[in-house]
Amino acid sequence: MGLPPSLVKQSLSSHSWIGLLVSVAMYIVCLTGTLCVFYPEFQRWEFANAPESLAYDRSSLQTALNNAIADEEMVTSHMYVYLPTEDRPILTMANERQDYLVTPDGTLGEPVESKWTDFLIDMHLYLTIPGTFGLILVSTLGAMLCALIISGLLAHPRIFKDAFKLRLGPGSRLEQVDIHNRLSVWGTPFYLLIAVTGAYFGLVLPLLGVVSVLTGKDPAQIRAGVFGEEPQVYSESQIDLETAFDNLQEIAPEAKPFRLIVHDAGTPQQFFEIMASHPRRVIYSENYRFDPEGNYLGKVGFSDGEVGRQIVYSMYYLHFGHFAGYVGKVIYFLLGLALTVVSVTGINIWLRKRSKRDLFNPLWAGIVWGVPLSLMIAMITSLILNFVSVPLFWASLVALLTYCVRVRDEIVGRRHLQRVSIVVGLLVVFIHLVKFGSGSLNPAAIMINACLLLYVGILALTVWQPWQAKSLVGQTSQA
Repeated sequence: MGLPPSLVKQSLSSHSWIGLLVSVAMYIVCLTGTLCVFYPEFQRWEFANAPESLAYDRSSLQTALNNAIADEEMVTSHMYVYLPTEDRPILTMANERQDYLVTPDGTLGEPVESKWTDFLIDMHLYLTIPGTFGLILVSTLGAMLCALIISGLLAHPRIFKDAFKLRLGPGSRLEQVDIHNRLSVWGTPFYLLIAVTGAYFGLVLPLLGVVSVLTGKDPAQIRAGVFGEEPQVYSESQIDLETAFDNLQEIAPEAKPFRLIVHDAGTPQQFFEIMASHPRRVIYSENYRFDPEGNYLGKVGFSDGEVGRQIVYSMYYLHFGHFAGYVGKVIYFLLGLALTVVSVTGINIWLRKRSKRDLFNPLWAGIVWGVPLSLMIAMITSLILNFVSVPLFWASLVALLTYCVRVRDEIVGRRHLQRVSIVVGLLVVFIHLVKFGSGSLNPAAIMINACLLLYVGILALTVWQPWQAKSLVGQTSQA
């Protein structure tokens, strides 16, 4: 029994309007989210000269941490230690302002900064909008993506029956339709997972507020029920990491520590948490709490507590794919790239369906190719000037859009942006090699630079081959 034609028509209309409403923001969030899958590698690319090793001396680390807490200029309410891991084999310590390398002798080394990676994450989570509003806005896009998926399935009753139908043509609308629908079908479970987990990040706090109103409970009490209550501690002792690590080994020998957080650092109420991953689990961590003397105070219960608490702390890995090593990352990257193409081809279909060409055509071409170009320009400012400017990113994007509008031919504008992207991409790799020298040979740096060169190579083939008019995205006119 098929769906009623009226439902199909209404679903198609809803799908089109929602897609148009969120098109630009959805494309940016999908693209940056795809890149964020490899954010640890981007961090290592940005401080490629940092010595990498999985080994560290607990005694020296303990000395460095206690010295930092005793330094009035260094200590902040929370102090952090990032232990070496497979995807970030660097030992660093941080206050709430800055990260520093920890040297083998237990002193703090040079500051380590990953300003472009921080900007990329900020773009994905907040669209660079300060405060909670940006997070809620991006999370609302997750809810809108759910609506797009459901309305898209209802609007195309034959979408699963035609799952392998692909009509390629010289930039034709049918080609865009088939690519859009095929990638949508094949990736539906993944897209729903991304949509639901993405909506969670920004909407959980407002939802806790709603629960508070409905139940009459204090919001802090509800948060404590999910994330655990802080222990009451009074001690003037220094942090004893060695005892804590020994106790953790006895309590949870399967746990793999990767981060340490000191709460209320430098006060008699200070305590610390060792965050540890658990093999074959998708929880982000279990948090084991210790007093300054290293005595075990208990754990939050993300690994074996209430089901809701376990689900809450599984959202991060489910969203970014950091639970199955590099295989999982590659799969998430490819599926994220597919979702990005789906967001682009959806607008391409709408543009080609119209009987007219107007300002929207060159603007969309400018968005599709201008955003990655502006991101690479930000890479250059990070490498050369050690800063990434949010206003500069948006200003460069506006300048590229203005150029595309002045050209008035989206195909010409697209080609020009692609050619500039080739030059800028090569320049990024060259600057990185010059700046870091042998540091550019660490595995993460090799991977990132190789991917940049691959992107440049694909653009070169697209721009200078006779069949470039068949490009998957960017040509947004001519049905």
